[in-house]
Amino acid sequence: MTRNGYDFADRFPKIAEAVANLPVRSCLIDGEAIVVDKEGLSVFELLRYRRHDHAALLCAFDLIEVDSNDLRSATIEHRKAALAKPLLREAEEGIAFNQHFSCEGAFIYKHACALGCEGIVSKRLGSPLSIGFQN
Repeated sequence: MTRNGYDFADRFPKIAEAVANLPVRSCLIDGEAIVVDKEGLSVFELLRYRRHDHAALLCAFDLIEVDSNDLRSATIEHRKAALAKPLLREAEEGIAFNQHFSCEGAFIYKHACALGCEGIVSKRLGSPLSIGFQN
């Protein structure tokens, strides 16, 4: 589902299958559909014109809900740990855990630019999530 409530399961079958096979009854993952190039970098142009939908995977940033447990008030560290260990430990190839780096933002930014990354997801340590659910 997109943030605006559109069901893209048919558009991204690899992601839909991987999420359906997670060992949970329900979950809400904050992430982004990406397609990577031969160097392993996400390239928006590969996704943009729908020529590579079959190759898209979910880059998972955060866990918002799991099995009816609302995790928005938990810290980002707790939510990412719950996402990495129990939930995505044995995830299929359609989902990739977005690794957390704990160092200065300027350092990450410099290296992301040098690698040619298209973007950075940044969340303040110790912070709860301040978004509402859209049904």
